[in-house]
Amino acid sequence: MPNGDQKSFMRGAIILTIAAIFVKILSAVYRVPYQNIVGDVGFYIYQQVYPLYGIAVALSTYGFPIIISKLVAEREGNRLHVETIARLSFTIVSVLGVVLFAVIFFCADTLAKYMGDMGLTPMIRIVAFSFLLMPFLTVWRGTFQGVGDMVPTAISQVIEQLIRVGGILLFSYMMIEKGYSLYIAGASAMVGSLAGSLAGMLVLYVFIRKRHSTIKLSLLRKNGFYKREIRLLVVQGTAICVSGMMLVLLQLVDSFQLYSGLTQAGLSDLEAKIAKGIYDRGQPLLQLGTVAAVSLSLTLVPLVTAAFQKNQQQQVREYMRLAVKVSVTIGLAATVGLINIMDAVNAMLFENSEGSFVLSIFCVSILFSSVILTFSGILQSINKDIIPALAVVIGVFVKYIGNMLLVPSYGTAGAAISTVLALGVIMVTLALYIRRQLKMPFIQTTFLYKALFSMLIMTVALQMWRVVTEHFLFSYDMDRLQMTVLALSSVAIGAFVFIYTMMKVNLFTEEEWIQIPFGDKLREMNRKRK
Repeated sequence: MPNGDQKSFMRGAIILTIAAIFVKILSAVYRVPYQNIVGDVGFYIYQQVYPLYGIAVALSTYGFPIIISKLVAEREGNRLHVETIARLSFTIVSVLGVVLFAVIFFCADTLAKYMGDMGLTPMIRIVAFSFLLMPFLTVWRGTFQGVGDMVPTAISQVIEQLIRVGGILLFSYMMIEKGYSLYIAGASAMVGSLAGSLAGMLVLYVFIRKRHSTIKLSLLRKNGFYKREIRLLVVQGTAICVSGMMLVLLQLVDSFQLYSGLTQAGLSDLEAKIAKGIYDRGQPLLQLGTVAAVSLSLTLVPLVTAAFQKNQQQQVREYMRLAVKVSVTIGLAATVGLINIMDAVNAMLFENSEGSFVLSIFCVSILFSSVILTFSGILQSINKDIIPALAVVIGVFVKYIGNMLLVPSYGTAGAAISTVLALGVIMVTLALYIRRQLKMPFIQTTFLYKALFSMLIMTVALQMWRVVTEHFLFSYDMDRLQMTVLALSSVAIGAFVFIYTMMKVNLFTEEEWIQIPFGDKLREMNRKRK
């Protein structure tokens, strides 16, 4: 690749990465004002159906666009090749989209019945339409990325998410203000989600008209039967999609099991809905904590890919080890930090501190999911796409069995434990596989001791600050504003103490700091203090 083209490609990749991080943060943050608008019951209603929409988003954003881009990039300058891959991909994804639409739309009442709430039927039918938009989003994004043009994908993702979030919050607020039911508010939120997908598709269409008139979606011509391309699209595309849907699939299991399990355990319909809504507060916390860890660790994955392509095995091992160390460090810090201040964060975001114990259990998922997503990124970078998908399938099965065994006795705490167990199984499965590939441990005992010591110092600092606030600044019975002050100040104190301790115990070597984003700046600051 010429130097100019390489710089352009890297710039596009950076733009796409920034857009993806922005979209993930917005996807987590909007749930907070939404819950404040509709309450715990309304949040339960939305979260019951959201995983179905999340599947459509994953299919349109992850696996299939990535595989399509790889196929297009193989012979980027060949117009016939690009057109053929676009048509072939559109045909395959269209068939999948129509099948999923038909199953979800026409079986909506059955799905709602299995979820234990027939009032969800209209929302499920609305979500089904998102699968009809999936072929356009998938093929256009994949084709643009394949010809090295990342900007259309990045802009479409950002616009899609902005319109979606704006629509969800605006429509829901209007319905509540006009006195409509929470189910109507939930249906309007799903309409907002569809509006976002439609906006993303229109943005891509505008770019096609301006930049790539060769990207057409006419019927597949008889240019030969592309067995290899079909296999890659179906097998590898599905594998990457399944990996990307890990958290959504675990939520889907809860949608089918948790509410019905709570009612069968003796809770009234209203009590079960409130309990499920409070439990679902953990989702934005999990997403935010995971984004922080993965955004840093996955910046190292391109280094793994480059070393792998050059057959530099020692470099591959070193970059893998560093990526895992970063994800463990940030994931552990986010998990322990949140658990220490959970009641304050809960009250700050969701008006009260109900369910803080359950959410504390659930937040252990931040550590596990951060490491899992890093493992998955590493394995996909060395062409091991199937392994993460198989691990996720195993994890979903563990989650299903865990809910069956634990929810009747422990309620939402049982569901939180089963999520942690499922993610733990996925993480261990991937860790064992990677360790066998590396033929060496990727986490050293000294590193774990230092990381745990940093967590301990942070915990002591946060608990001491809690005592100061309760005895000298506020009171034991703090209101939401005071909880907000406590939460935000604790985040600042915890982050400072953790980073300071981490630097002092030399959690990372001099060479490793250079590879970590902003690591060289932290290293220089530490040197100046000395």
